[in-house]
Amino acid sequence: MTSPQPASHLPNSLRNGPDENGRFGMFGGRFVAETLMPNLLALERAYAEARADPAFAAEMDDMRRHYIGRPSPLYFADRLTAHLGGAKIYLKREDLNHTGSHKVNNVLGQILLARRMGKKRIIAETGAGQHGVATATLCARYGLDCVVYMGEVDIARQMPNVIRMRMLGAEVIPALSGSRTLKDAMNEALRDWVTNVEDSFYCIGTVAGPHPYPMIVRDFQTVIGDEARAQILEAEGRLPDVVMACVGGGSNAMGLFHPFLDDAEVAIYGIEAAGHGIESGKHAASLTGGRRACCTATGPSC
Repeated sequence: MTSPQPASHLPNSLRNGPDENGRFGMFGGRFVAETLMPNLLALERAYAEARADPAFAAEMDDMRRHYIGRPSPLYFADRLTAHLGGAKIYLKREDLNHTGSHKVNNVLGQILLARRMGKKRIIAETGAGQHGVATATLCARYGLDCVVYMGEVDIARQMPNVIRMRMLGAEVIPALSGSRTLKDAMNEALRDWVTNVEDSFYCIGTVAGPHPYPMIVRDFQTVIGDEARAQILEAEGRLPDVVMACVGGGSNAMGLFHPFLDDAEVAIYGIEAAGHGIESGKHAASLTGGRRACCTATGPSC
């Protein structure tokens, strides 16, 4: 297994991007306080050096195989296929990874990058807790200090994962501002990072935040789709008609979708949580129900 080639090396491809400003068309970029810019520029340089280094790729591959347990199986769900009576359904079993989710794919890459940069303290945000658990686990593996910010509301909802993080040695700090959920935890983590930049590394859990984070998370999660593409070709001798994934923060969906973007014959569906219905306003479908925002120095402007 080899680490994915940077998407920008592919000519005339939908997988190209981001551009030199960290933008994917009208989206993306780096809209942060000036105090964060040195951190982000240093991270961008370190990542460019790491992904060009065969030793970094070799360490990633070794840990994926012997620590995470990759490749994860592509399982033919025969009973579900029979029950629905239509397409043959295959499941990419990311739940069988060490720590129980896809989150560890990205965390592994970022922790190895942090060590390469000489950072000893890892900051993370988490919502349901899976990213926090994966981060705490890798920090325990490498002997790094771990601080996880989690919304007070999410702590109450996800106490089993909070217990796991603390058992692994992480300090879990509640975010008490705003809605006291994931976005507020991310804000608190960014504040911590800018205050403790010398020894700290911020490990973002999804394809969000300022450049280069969306690119980094995408690249480390693309192992999901790279494996699935090879596995379905081996199992069926052709590409699938459809690939689909749930979309919350988006890292698992991006990881699966990215290697299929140039395959015109493959339909791609992201499934968001509609709650009580889009029209009700009580849902978590931010892409379906949201609107484009234009960020400026003074905040959102459209």
